[in-house]
Amino acid sequence: MNPLRTLAFFFLAMVITACSSSDAEQNKTFENTVDFMVKELQNKEIEIHSIADFKWDKAYLFPPYTSQESIEKKLKVEYEDSNNISNRDDIYLLVFLHEGRVVQYTEINRQKADFTTDGKEYLTPYEDVLKIERHEK
Repeated sequence: MNPLRTLAFFFLAMVITACSSSDAEQNKTFENTVDFMVKELQNKEIEIHSIADFKWDKAYLFPPYTSQESIEKKLKVEYEDSNNISNRDDIYLLVFLHEGRVVQYTEINRQKADFTTDGKEYLTPYEDVLKIERHEK
């Protein structure tokens, strides 16, 4: 094979890998903290920067039953939804991006509540309030 063609193939493979979410981690610590804040502290909103201990520049909130296609369309990157949110009504999915790459994701248990970004398409470290609306028992 032509060395230039081999180099081009290698570069293309690296670009494709960089755009995928294969190195994204599920952040269980973040999940547990949000669960505690919702259940025990009865917060009405959560400032994400107060519990996110990693670099991020955008965070997208996906409600239950969001399709894989809708997630990727919003994120503008390939993302494998291992949480299977398209078939679940018990969680929200919060996906964090940094410099156009998915870096972390977290499941947010509904706990008889709904979560919103208050009309924003996505959250940023400067506008990062996640609103909580509780349902009556």
